[in-house]
Amino acid sequence: MRIIEGDACVAEGAHWLKANHKPFAKIIPLIEPLPLRLRPDGFGQLLSAIMSQQVSVASARAISGRLEEAGLLEEDAVAEASEEELRACGLSRQKIRYAGELARARIDYEGLRNADSETVVKTLTAVPGIGRWTAEIYAMFSLGHADVFAPNDLALQIAAQHAFDLPERPTEKELRALAENWSPWRAVAARALFAYYHHIKGREGLS
Repeated sequence: MRIIEGDACVAEGAHWLKANHKPFAKIIPLIEPLPLRLRPDGFGQLLSAIMSQQVSVASARAISGRLEEAGLLEEDAVAEASEEELRACGLSRQKIRYAGELARARIDYEGLRNADSETVVKTLTAVPGIGRWTAEIYAMFSLGHADVFAPNDLALQIAAQHAFDLPERPTEKELRALAENWSPWRAVAARALFAYYHHIKGREGLS
């Protein structure tokens, strides 16, 4: 299993994609160098992902700030926190439940660092509040897996539609099938499409 550890890995994947797929040969020169986008792993990262669901970036940051001030960013602290304490930080009833479920799940985060992508996804999606998209993004950017993709992401769907001249925005199933062609560098393809989305999002008619 290939792990992306630095910019050289991303550059290698970008070179392979350009050499093997014409659409990437067209779009990657517009957006190089591709971003590394690696982030920390562990409980805090997943808690942040849950807190960010269905709220604005500003709201998510405000909630995270309150949790930090209250000392509620660690697994043990969240597991022992009362509903009132979590509500005071701005969490909805549903997110209070999800945060508690995540804390009580006692995921072996160190063990996940050596697990394959499907094991990571299966482990994380067993926790209420964590869907496949969150699990795939975690494998891609927190664990550095080189051959994982998140086809349910709206930005990736829009970027793929434009890059591959598709008549309509692909569904999750359609994009997952298309992404199979980009193995073993699907996570680099995702980085390219994320960057391309930002490149084109100002164009008239983009939806």
